Amino acid sequence: MSADTPTLEELAAELESVADKLRSEAVDSDEAADLVDRCAELALRIGTEIDARSRSAAEAEGQERLL
Repeated sequence: MSADTPTLEELAAELESVADKLRSEAVDSDEAADLVDRCAELALRIGTEIDARSRSAAEAEGQERLL
């Protein structure tokens, strides 16, 4: 992972922050739509990262069994 790529924890914190803004009643409909899009984007990135970590762990476990 490169230095400019956010960690899973950073992505989760950003998702929580964006969701908190969305839940506040101080946003107009255009901003709310943007926040919903951002939440979806962050959730997709988090899911992709979790899948990659899961595959990596499964591959490592498979390699250990071969030894």
